Amino acid sequence: MSDKVVVLGAGYAGAGAIKSLEDELNGEADVTWISDTDYHLVLHESHRCIRDPTIQDKISIPVHEIKEPTTKFVQATVADIDTDDREVVLDDDSTVDYDYLLVGIGSQTAFFGIDGLEEHAHTLKSLGDALGIHDAVQQAAREASQSDPAQVVVGGAGLSGIQASGEIAKFRDEHRAPIDIHLVEGLDDVFPGNDPELQGALRKRLEARDVNIMCGDFIGEVDEETVYIGDEEELDYDVLIWTGGITGRDCVRDVDLEKDERNHRIHSEGDFQTEDDRVFAIGDCALIEQPGDQPAPPTAQAAWQAAEVAGENLARAVRSQPLKTWTHKDKGTVISVGDEAVAHDVKGVPIDTFGGLPAELLKKGIATNWINDVAGLGRALKAWPDM
Repeated sequence: MSDKVVVLGAGYAGAGAIKSLEDELNGEADVTWISDTDYHLVLHESHRCIRDPTIQDKISIPVHEIKEPTTKFVQATVADIDTDDREVVLDDDSTVDYDYLLVGIGSQTAFFGIDGLEEHAHTLKSLGDALGIHDAVQQAAREASQSDPAQVVVGGAGLSGIQASGEIAKFRDEHRAPIDIHLVEGLDDVFPGNDPELQGALRKRLEARDVNIMCGDFIGEVDEETVYIGDEEELDYDVLIWTGGITGRDCVRDVDLEKDERNHRIHSEGDFQTEDDRVFAIGDCALIEQPGDQPAPPTAQAAWQAAEVAGENLARAVRSQPLKTWTHKDKGTVISVGDEAVAHDVKGVPIDTFGGLPAELLKKGIATNWINDVAGLGRALKAWPDM
């Protein structure tokens, strides 16, 4: 009887692992793919839907275009994982048995206990989130005027916050909409913890688009009209977006596996095995051990790289072969601000930080290359103009 291999999640980790696993297994096991969406979202481009919702068709790829016909797909939300009985519990109380399980279900937004934040803020973790932000910004702009512009507050000046701010600014400019944009970051600069040259390049482009950058004080409380920042600052808003951090999804919080106590992400080794050698974990839901003190970063790039090795390791586990150890190799950072982009520390490029057409083409190339990997050249070519 064939082993049952189950993969959870249709993000970069899950979709990439399915492709790798199918290539490696050649029908040697029964594969089931479970996700709460029946498409893979190119999440690092989802911010573009804030400006133009029609782009959703280019960045959401149906699972049937990704998987082989022999792979069974189940659209459902995971409620629990029972490692003793080796079964995944779904939200309709049905179960899926496994011999080997790959958990790649991503993360959810962390609100850090800030009063009112979860209740009043939009997040940017899904296609629905991006479309919801578009609708909210559009509606706020319709109800505003040049003398009383709509106030849009973006909390968190990491990758998502910067790119969301850039898209809202581009939407404002294209539609001549009365919108003020405020980007709030509790630490001392945008894209905190990164190279000062990159931070400066991003700040320059945000300020050129009239984004008001407010760094150095954390959001302490939110009500239905006002964001309270630090000890004294108050900022009224019409639309509030929160991009300030991640935590493990609810379905993994009570799973009998070693997890970080603060963010509930699953600990896994460099070969992606957890403390249960039948369960592997990758992507944002995992803290993957790496050389040195820091785990692999929770980025699309890292999940993309890890997925290829994770799929191969699942096949190796089925065959009782030694597993491969994966080490993340940072190939650089590319961030869009509206139609522009900034690239930094790109492998093979002698310039540390650059913008302009080379950075814009690189950003487009990264997205279309991934689409080609999971869904083929035809879909990648169709997506290229909108990336």
